[in-house]
Amino acid sequence: MNRVPPAPPLPLVAILGPTASGKSALGVSLAERFGGEVLACDSTQVYRGFDIGTAKATAAERRGIPHHLLDLVEPSELFTAGEYRRRAEIALGDLRERGRLPIFTVGTGLYLRALLEGLADAPVRSAELRTRLEARAAARGAEYLHRVLARLDPAAAQRIAPRDQQKIVRAIEICVLAGKPVTEVHRAGPDPLAGFAPIRIGLAPARVALHARIERRTAEMLERGWLDEVSELIRRGVPTESKPFDFIGYRALREHLAGRMNLDVASAEILHATRRYAKRQMTWFRREPDVSWLAGFGDDPEIAEAAARLVAARVVSLAHAANSNAPAAVRAPADV
Repeated sequence: MNRVPPAPPLPLVAILGPTASGKSALGVSLAERFGGEVLACDSTQVYRGFDIGTAKATAAERRGIPHHLLDLVEPSELFTAGEYRRRAEIALGDLRERGRLPIFTVGTGLYLRALLEGLADAPVRSAELRTRLEARAAARGAEYLHRVLARLDPAAAQRIAPRDQQKIVRAIEICVLAGKPVTEVHRAGPDPLAGFAPIRIGLAPARVALHARIERRTAEMLERGWLDEVSELIRRGVPTESKPFDFIGYRALREHLAGRMNLDVASAEILHATRRYAKRQMTWFRREPDVSWLAGFGDDPEIAEAAARLVAARVVSLAHAANSNAPAAVRAPADV
């Protein structure tokens, strides 16, 4: 009996790069050329109401291209890399059925890793254990749990910031419930994404140019009403201890609105934090395999052309491997 060969993998574009490097602009450009749709891969953009400071693309910037995986949960809800993968797989199934090219704009490397490489089979959450841990943190200070994690898993404690209580609680929870360090749990049994062939494109603008772009973009965000957005979030009663208020800029602007920080000081703090974040992003992305790096910004026409050539070459290669049966929506345009 003849066996039916497995379906060949379909292309999946992942645009990596630091904040303000033009990932969104490049994603839209490639989507227009290759019949694609954009999927956000960013841990800040999943929260509703936190828009300007997380650099969600505006309607004008999207230019009619559908965007997915934005505004998934309320600010008070917990959202994990595992949940991101679940939602992304649903979106990918829809795009596959419609013959559309998925184009991920990646700000959070962990989310991309969770999607492409899979996550370890970690224990489910324990509400009882979490309540105990959070009570101890409230009684003994924010960094108490970090010291506990350092005893259980020094490697994990090095990776997680002392004040990132959400990640610390989850790490301790896994250590306790699995009976071994969370680092060891994460090394075991990932489940890679099947049916897609990633095309990783990295944006690496010069540091001086990137810092200048970050400064301009921060000023533009404030001019567009970032402060009003924060004021509205507070008026709506969004808890100040919710995760999104730890995102760059939101806590500083809240402090300004409360009269505890001058706006110039808040702006300077945002710039400094954004530059540090960009550096951390690049450190992570440099460890990603098989990235084609482009030395510039995603909204630069020359960079967009170079990225289009990379995508076209891979799409053609995959189409040939599938005996030229690739969906017409992701065919290479004639001009590349």
